[in-house]
Amino acid sequence: MNVQTVSDRIRQDYATFPHNQSYDLYDDAVYFQDPLNRFTGIDRYQRMIGFIARWFQSPQLVLHDLTIQSDTAFQTRWTLSWVAPVPWRPAMAISGWTDYRLNADGKITSHIDQWETKPWAVVLQLLGQGKIPQISSEKP
Repeated sequence: MNVQTVSDRIRQDYATFPHNQSYDLYDDAVYFQDPLNRFTGIDRYQRMIGFIARWFQSPQLVLHDLTIQSDTAFQTRWTLSWVAPVPWRPAMAISGWTDYRLNADGKITSHIDQWETKPWAVVLQLLGQGKIPQISSEKP
């Protein structure tokens, strides 16, 4: 696969997140990182998405931008929102971007998320004291 094909399918995955994800796009040893997690392996990645599907209420991943950077790299800008599964049901959201890297076979070998929303701000949202972020117009 080439970067255009992979990025087009990722665009579709955002629209259906966290269901019907294209795990076949990922290398078995994909490296994932975000401010809270760091691991290697498609099985761990699938479990993480499965956790979101099971425990987050009304998750939605809005794609704001997708930029192809080279034959082996592209970046997305997004906002993930959900309702926390706690009795007071706070609406929560994080905005950020993902850097994807492909190997020679066109498989995603690196998926690195950066958050514009600080982790402590997410805790405040959970407590009903935080503001829901708006994605900035600036590119990282």
